[in-house]
Amino acid sequence: MPVKFKSSKDKKGSALIVFASGNMPELPCSEGVKDYIKSRLADSDQRLVCVPTYPGHVLAMALQDAPNPESVEARRQLGSSLLKELRQAGIHSLQVTCPPELEKALTHVLEGLIFSTYEFNIHKNKSGKTSESLIISGLDKKTVRALEALQTSLEKLRHWVNAPFNHLSAQDMAKSAEAFLKESGIQVEVMGRKKIAALRMGGLLGVNQASPREPRFVVAHYKPDRALNKKPVVLVGKGVVFDTGGASLKTATGMMTMKNDMTGAALALSILRLAADLEWPLHLVALAPLTDNMLSPQGLVPGDVITMSDGTTVEVLNTDAEGRLILADALVYARHLNPELVVDVATLTGAVGRALSDVAAGAFEKNAPFYRGLLEEASEESAERIVWFPLWSAYGDSLKSDVADLKNIGGQDAGHITAAKFLEHFTDYPWIHLDIAAVAFAEKAHPYRGKGATGWGLLLLKSFFTRLCQHLQHG
Repeated sequence: MPVKFKSSKDKKGSALIVFASGNMPELPCSEGVKDYIKSRLADSDQRLVCVPTYPGHVLAMALQDAPNPESVEARRQLGSSLLKELRQAGIHSLQVTCPPELEKALTHVLEGLIFSTYEFNIHKNKSGKTSESLIISGLDKKTVRALEALQTSLEKLRHWVNAPFNHLSAQDMAKSAEAFLKESGIQVEVMGRKKIAALRMGGLLGVNQASPREPRFVVAHYKPDRALNKKPVVLVGKGVVFDTGGASLKTATGMMTMKNDMTGAALALSILRLAADLEWPLHLVALAPLTDNMLSPQGLVPGDVITMSDGTTVEVLNTDAEGRLILADALVYARHLNPELVVDVATLTGAVGRALSDVAAGAFEKNAPFYRGLLEEASEESAERIVWFPLWSAYGDSLKSDVADLKNIGGQDAGHITAAKFLEHFTDYPWIHLDIAAVAFAEKAHPYRGKGATGWGLLLLKSFFTRLCQHLQHG
């Protein structure tokens, strides 16, 4: 059920009345219906009541403006419950009335509703598709704009991640990203094998050499005239469109969801579109190295040595630790942009899931304490949780090679940290690394994110960049 938001008033159809818990306003219904709603909401766990009236329905929603991640999650789950009520009642037009002090809380509800309406059904027959839209009116223009922009970027992000490999090669994703970003006036360059080779990106070329399909390297600039930052903030996203593990072949079960191994690239590119649609006064750059990781006689095998774009030699002891190889080349490229900050996002390690399950992403920071603080605040506000891990030099000892400058894997323990230490070698600027492997894709249904691509990270980075804008504007 696609959602359309309107700021204009529309008194036809059904009404959603939002109010603070324990402070019920006047409702457009009979005294009997009011008494029924009050009795239902007397239950402390009940936050939403839908009552059929004439000519439409009245929905009453009780909210609390409690600023903590658990409350934000509860409100987004309430958005999923709201969608279920609307579908069951056959409601396709909803007029919202909400007091100003609860507008932020209502936004969380509508975010949950947007997440819940997403369907990846493009490969289904017509019988499996939902066509009729839900129109929600009565919101202020700023809220409408923010929700529409979020919906656009979220849908594209999840579509990219959910797309089967035979429908989304590296070339396909680069072409799709170029069109998607140019719609909002973003400058995009897509590099093919020749230019990648000219840049001596040994990591990207090495991972790609087993594939019959060419790699791509996408460089996208969003630079408004009124940008407040003199040096760009660069987003780097891992873009392995399918990962077999190469010669270090994954198990059949481990390979089932590897179409999602480009979530980092999808997130970096989607955030740039969101920035343009919301007209953030920031100079942002997104870098997306794109390839698949196949198994063939031409591919890398354990023990091979490759040379990265900065001249670092790497002994590849595990071809399934390929994401860090393509990211390293992108991190080196970021140096030439003279960045204020580089943030990379990647479905990088299984180890981070063993440490945190699917509750949070692993976070690492180098020489960026101010931005670390902003990201912590953004994590609390967005309810997309992060946990910080150290980058102590001792963790780098396991990456020392007898035959090259580095090995691409450490030991059995702390794999998410040693992977981050490998990436750190290629940075000489303020840097934050987010390992999103455990939160990017859900194999069982989440209350409002559903199954498949979760869209995790879009709300976190939206909050982060909003806070950065506010800091730069107010100095």
